[in-house]
Amino acid sequence: MIRPALTALALCLALPALALPAAAETKVPQSQAEIALGFAPLVQEASPAVVNIYAKVVRQVQQRRRSPFMNDPFFDDFFRGFAEPQPRVENSLGSGVILSADGIVVSNYHVVGSATEIRVVTNDRREYNARVILGDKASDLAILQLEEAADLPHLDLRDSDGVQVGELALAIGNPFGVGQTVSSGIISGLARTGMGAGDGFGYYIQTDAPINPGNSGGALIDVNGDLIGINTRILSRSGGSNGIGFAIPANLVKQFVEQAKTGAEEFQRPWAGMAGQPVDADLAASMGMEVPEGMVVSDLHRESPFAKEGFKVGDVITHVDGEVVNSPSEMVFRMSVSGLGGTAEITRLRGAERDVVAVPMITAPDQPPANPVQLDEKTALPGLTVAQINPQVIARLGLPLSAEGVVVTDPGPYAGRGGVQPGDALLAVNGQAVTGTEDVYAILANSGRWIQLDLNRRGQRVTLRFRT
Repeated sequence: MIRPALTALALCLALPALALPAAAETKVPQSQAEIALGFAPLVQEASPAVVNIYAKVVRQVQQRRRSPFMNDPFFDDFFRGFAEPQPRVENSLGSGVILSADGIVVSNYHVVGSATEIRVVTNDRREYNARVILGDKASDLAILQLEEAADLPHLDLRDSDGVQVGELALAIGNPFGVGQTVSSGIISGLARTGMGAGDGFGYYIQTDAPINPGNSGGALIDVNGDLIGINTRILSRSGGSNGIGFAIPANLVKQFVEQAKTGAEEFQRPWAGMAGQPVDADLAASMGMEVPEGMVVSDLHRESPFAKEGFKVGDVITHVDGEVVNSPSEMVFRMSVSGLGGTAEITRLRGAERDVVAVPMITAPDQPPANPVQLDEKTALPGLTVAQINPQVIARLGLPLSAEGVVVTDPGPYAGRGGVQPGDALLAVNGQAVTGTEDVYAILANSGRWIQLDLNRRGQRVTLRFRT
């Protein structure tokens, strides 16, 4: 279901780049008859590739607090099933787009990411079971494989960097579950950021084509029937369309499809090891810039590929592979679509000097080794999982680039109830300093009835004390 957009600023980076696109070729109506048809021929060609998705999620829910009388034989019948976890079935409705004849479908992660059962219905009412082969919550994209599918109609991906404000666009999906619906509008804006939910790396195409709940995962196409983007969210106070909808650009979808076909279990982004902020008017004036542009580097990890290519704090990045970059979210997007294994051409402004530097697109290194340790029943907090902080852990958990030491990757059932959260850096346990994952195991294997954890949580020192 389409969710209203939440304003969020993604400050953790990883960067991509795309080739400059050719402008879309448009066909001018040649006769009064063609004008009268409107979008009908286009819809007839494109709509068979847009599907309805029905996803089922089964969650175990603890209904009530356990009663002390539950083990009493006298009350056995009365309390039977009283506090046992009960399954709760949740259904979600969305849309998807077929991208290949063998049943590769793209949709939104928030539609299918947690689903235990997925049913896909085509425009001609054929039904398929489906499974997620690659999903990413941050990008809100998921790639599905339809079972026993062949010779399906599908849409071609357009190079979304060639999309221009003012182009005509059609949104196709299943709003409110009423059935496949087509709405028309124009491209209202490009490179919209700050619209991601949670940890989302928001970078969107904006359209005024009406988008409503159920349109999530549906197609935004151009006048040639090519896929511009995947409809994902709206900006609305009422929950309905106010003419401000957002779609994930097709170039990012292309990267997801390519990685899914290689068997990737999770989406891999190049790692920047960098933090930055947009250059506003005041910052531009302080740096002697005539016009505000780009993103200024505010922090660099020592293992960052940018640091190794000579970038410094205070440098301004204005373009990636020739595409304008003005915010951390745009850097994340540009690096994501650039992909791994090659280099990106980064335009750097340092003082009055502007140059272009080739930067390798790599994953965050797992050095020094994370050495994860999950505590067992011999310790006071079984299930607690900790890891040594390194660039890979920093990128996965969104930690500050300067983070060091040991971090909680999973609090487990007991530490979680005590208030421990993923991403908490462990400073000390029972007053003893922690420098490695083995220290945590050794201390908690010999702890008493009380445990004290000293943590660093998002720059704030937190002390938790509880009895085991």
